[in-house]
Amino acid sequence: MTHSLTTPEIVVGLDLGTTKVSAVVGEVDADGITILGVGLVPCRGLKKGVVSNIDWTVRSIREAIDSAQTMAGVEIRTVYVGVAGSHIRSLPSDGVCAVSGREVTRADLERVLEGARAIPVDADRMILHALPREYVVDNQDGIRDPIGMSGVRLQARVNLVTAATSCVQNVIRCVERCGLSVADVVLEPLASAGAVLSDDEKEIGVAVIDIGGGTTDLMLYADGGIAHTSVIPAGGNNITSDVAAGLRTPVAEAERLKRMYGCALGRMIADDEEIEVPGVGGHAPRRVARRLLSDIIEPRVEEIFSEARRRIEETGLLEQVSSGCVLTGGAALMEGMIECAEEILGMPVRLGFPVGVRGIVQLVQGPQHATGVGLVRYGAQHLAEAYSRGDARVVVAPVTDADVSVNKSGFWSWFRAAF
Repeated sequence: MTHSLTTPEIVVGLDLGTTKVSAVVGEVDADGITILGVGLVPCRGLKKGVVSNIDWTVRSIREAIDSAQTMAGVEIRTVYVGVAGSHIRSLPSDGVCAVSGREVTRADLERVLEGARAIPVDADRMILHALPREYVVDNQDGIRDPIGMSGVRLQARVNLVTAATSCVQNVIRCVERCGLSVADVVLEPLASAGAVLSDDEKEIGVAVIDIGGGTTDLMLYADGGIAHTSVIPAGGNNITSDVAAGLRTPVAEAERLKRMYGCALGRMIADDEEIEVPGVGGHAPRRVARRLLSDIIEPRVEEIFSEARRRIEETGLLEQVSSGCVLTGGAALMEGMIECAEEILGMPVRLGFPVGVRGIVQLVQGPQHATGVGLVRYGAQHLAEAYSRGDARVVVAPVTDADVSVNKSGFWSWFRAAF
């Protein structure tokens, strides 16, 4: 970690997903992050990453927090909460400022990022993150960290991530109704990427595809910086709906069949394999070929990966994604997903497992926990920077409805931090 913490601090990441709410509790000290507990409960209060029923969402958050508190043996008061959904947009922007002294300081960095954020956005939208791609000092470009460099003019080329203000406010309102305060609001694919990527992958270019229940998030890194982020409005729930309709079985049974027997590539399944499909409305269960289940799943998975490839091609960065693609999210665990992704994307693909944490790591091993662990890592860096500035107040300053647009200039150094 770049800055050590004098006393251990508790950091909690709250991942609000379409199908689940996950609370990950970590203890942060000078040696890194220790996972103390996890609370994981189903959630029906969100649709495609956006709150659709506040009462159901509040109930799920409360259950997840209670479960995490019991396991970790700590009281949770503040959380770092993730947001996602099709309302997320990304656009490029530049900021320029004069260097105040003879060399670039952190204050100069914050000023140039504020300049990049000073662009008009729609009245119903807010800027969530300003993510630097590169800095330019005088005429020297391609700089990752300009602090300490000599120059008179500092420029930042950034990606601005914007979100619908009402969607962010609804998330904050749900959390606050559980008696918790929100330390920060973080874009979920950013958190996921921070938990599963290596510095080498970011350096030579990588795509992260986070397949959730309601949406699929795409993020591209090029030359060490975040080059693109977007949301595909389809995910694991669409696959489940297809299975329920195609096999004429209840949605809950379709989800179970998908998890136990689903495969994204039909040719990986033997012709003689069979599964039992429960009937709906009192009809008797029947046996069908497992290949039939795969024939229903495969087109939807192909659609998701084809759309991801189209968006990568649109950015013009396909050739720069040299290290390939990393899959995260619960749906990435399905058999055949890696092989299907490699065929359609035309690049190497691996599953993304959270790294860089200690403690009860077996609880957060899967790609479905990447976002929760990433939120804890974000919170850890947020704390470290507050301590380094001697400003402990930053640690506990909650985000409120009146001020949902908080300063994210520290986000870039989180990705640079040596966890």
